[in-house]
Amino acid sequence: MGKKSRVKTQKSGSGAATAVSPKEMLNLIGELLQKCSNPNSTPGREWEEYVQIRGLVEKIRKKQKGLSVVFDGKREDYFPELMEWCQENGASTEGFELTEFPEEGFGLKSTREIKAEELFLWIPRKLLMTVESAKSSVLGPLYSQDRILQAMGNITLAFHLLCERTNPDSFWLPYIKTLPNEYDTPLYFNEDEVQYLQSTQAILDVFSQYKNTARQYAYFYKVIQTHPNATKLPLKDSFTFDDYRWAVSSVMTRQNQIPTEDGSRVTLALIPLWDMCNHTNGLITTGYNLEDDRCECVALQDFKSGEQIYIFYGTRSNAEFVIHNGFFFENNLHDRVKIKLGVSKSDRLYAMKAEVLARAGIPTSSVFALHVTEPPISAQLLAFLRVFCMDEDELKGHLIGDHAIDKIFTLGNSEFPVSWENEIKLWTFLEARASLLLKTYKTSVEDDNKVLEQPDLTFHSAMAVKLRRAEKETLEKAVKSASDNRKLYSKNLEEGTPLPKYEEGNIAFVENSVAGSKLPLVLESLDEEDVKLQEAITISEITENGFLNDKDLLPNGTKSENDNILADDNHQETAIAKEFCS
Repeated sequence: MGKKSRVKTQKSGSGAATAVSPKEMLNLIGELLQKCSNPNSTPGREWEEYVQIRGLVEKIRKKQKGLSVVFDGKREDYFPELMEWCQENGASTEGFELTEFPEEGFGLKSTREIKAEELFLWIPRKLLMTVESAKSSVLGPLYSQDRILQAMGNITLAFHLLCERTNPDSFWLPYIKTLPNEYDTPLYFNEDEVQYLQSTQAILDVFSQYKNTARQYAYFYKVIQTHPNATKLPLKDSFTFDDYRWAVSSVMTRQNQIPTEDGSRVTLALIPLWDMCNHTNGLITTGYNLEDDRCECVALQDFKSGEQIYIFYGTRSNAEFVIHNGFFFENNLHDRVKIKLGVSKSDRLYAMKAEVLARAGIPTSSVFALHVTEPPISAQLLAFLRVFCMDEDELKGHLIGDHAIDKIFTLGNSEFPVSWENEIKLWTFLEARASLLLKTYKTSVEDDNKVLEQPDLTFHSAMAVKLRRAEKETLEKAVKSASDNRKLYSKNLEEGTPLPKYEEGNIAFVENSVAGSKLPLVLESLDEEDVKLQEAITISEITENGFLNDKDLLPNGTKSENDNILADDNHQETAIAKEFCS
């Protein structure tokens, strides 16, 4: 995670602006909060709204210039102190060192040979900054009264970080001083750099991220100034937008889930030292050992002395990496683009299609993905497209009869087509739909390649152009794959090739083409509203630097601190968070 920043060295307190009256600042904050209060942007006017919000933020930032807390020197100056602090408190510090790499920035370099699956890094709970430690800190009184903090663990962590940063006696100061001063997420892009993301699928998420961050800042600025439980917070005299942007970016690029001490639920945490590891393709090799009460990481592969030690962050697309982590990952095996599909209620066969989909555990309308790998569609999307393209007789065959249930469970299995005609229809439809998505971009892959050759292109601009190019390349691959499949099944139809048959009572499993595993289709289905809710709960999707799935380890994902174990108790809090971040 070292690449989260291109640090600009700042001098504490330099360039301070002329004193601004509290009333003047509160007026600006009120204007910003009002501007950000509309949860839904007018379609087609998202850029205009973004520019207006950004303009207000820049006014506030200008008046707050020089008021943010920064540390003297560079972050790497504090690395020795971090290593000493970790060692004194029971973390592993041997076998690697902190180093700056040409491409990724700071990371871990092995100082000895490390074998694959060897436990080489562990961090005890006492070193972690968690929502639980925030409750026991100076933030505790406000946390106990503010329902937003209670519902949104990531915001709680951000304020925990800000409060500890201002405390010269903070236990976590050796860690905090090594965090970047700035990040490369779109929150730090200038307006021209954001322009390069226009027409991409990521752009609306970028707008939403900025708007939500601005609204949260405005809301909590007022809370800090007026709430009686905030009087002892060290932020009362100086809480700048830059401070908040830094804190949420630190959390967004580093947060992870760990179990609470009793193991009954999960909480969010920042994990010192481990969060310096950079990403590569592979498998999740980090877990939480409840018996020893520590985060543990085993080697993803063999590492020779002098090599960089990588971990796998999870199956994120490059859009997610850019928005939430601030980097673009070349050769991302999990890259994908979104495609929204649904059965029209005006379709004459809507009721039958909806019933077949319901039996398969698939919604009639959802956001699916086209993957960069071959095949480009998952088992769930294949099943949806098959039902979407069925004629009346095919639908009846999946609803009534002795073999209807077997047919339902093989809908996502690429080895058992419904009919050659159905396969031709679905691949023809997918080819046309992906081609239409390609036409929404204002530039071609060739145009993007030329832009990337420009010597004066900024780092953020290059990242944006690489992302929009990758989206188009994924769509182009999907078009080609769909075309090839359409031709293959047309040939099968013309030559009278018999359909593959499955034996009665065959295991009702579907092929998960992307993951290479077999799972019941109903277990793979996603509830779109649940997905939207989880996206709303967080400032940004929780980093998938994941945790091994074992009896003592909790899998990482996009759930907030309010895990399903406590779902009944958290419905009200979740609704608050959803409203606040929508």
